[in-house]
Amino acid sequence: MRLAVVDDVPQIGKLMRVSGTELFPRFYTERQAASAAAYLTEPDVTLIQDGTYFVHEVDEVVVACGGWSKRNKLYTGSGAQADDGRLLDPATEPARVRAMFVHADWTRRGLARAILDACAQGARDAGFRSLSLMATLPGVPLYRSYGFEETRQTWVALPDGVRLEGIEMTYEL
Repeated sequence: MRLAVVDDVPQIGKLMRVSGTELFPRFYTERQAASAAAYLTEPDVTLIQDGTYFVHEVDEVVVACGGWSKRNKLYTGSGAQADDGRLLDPATEPARVRAMFVHADWTRRGLARAILDACAQGARDAGFRSLSLMATLPGVPLYRSYGFEETRQTWVALPDGVRLEGIEMTYEL
C-alpha cells in the first residue's frame, strides 16, 4: 500500500467504475446501480493532493483504493457544495472516510481494512478524534466489522434525481 499520486487517477477511476458496476447491482435496483456507478465513481483529486488517499497495487495495477479527508465533503456524487473544501476542525468535527473501492477479485484479503487502518492513523495524527462516512450498502458489512457504528439511515440524492439508500456511520479514534 502507498499514497496515491495524480498519475494514478486513470487507474483509480477504472477500479471505481469496475467495482461499482459489479457491486451496486447486488444491493440496488438497476436504475439506482447505474446512477451510482455514474456518479459515485469519480476520483477526487483533492484527496490525492492532500496526501490522504491510498492505493494497493498488484503488478502495477491498482486493485484497492480509499482514504480520508480533512475537508467537509462527505462523499463524491453529492454535487458541489459551497463549503466542500472547508477544512474541518479536528477538535469538534470528524474526519471523513472517502472513496473506498476494492476490485471483486481482491476482496476478503484485508486490503480495505489496511486502508482503514491508515485512515484512522492519519486522522489521529492530524488531531481528529473520530471518523465519519456515508456508506453505500455494499460497504456496510466492512465498516461494521471494523467498528463503525450506524448513526442514521438516509437517502442520497444523486445529480440525476435518483435516490440511493445510504448509512451514515462513525468511528471513535
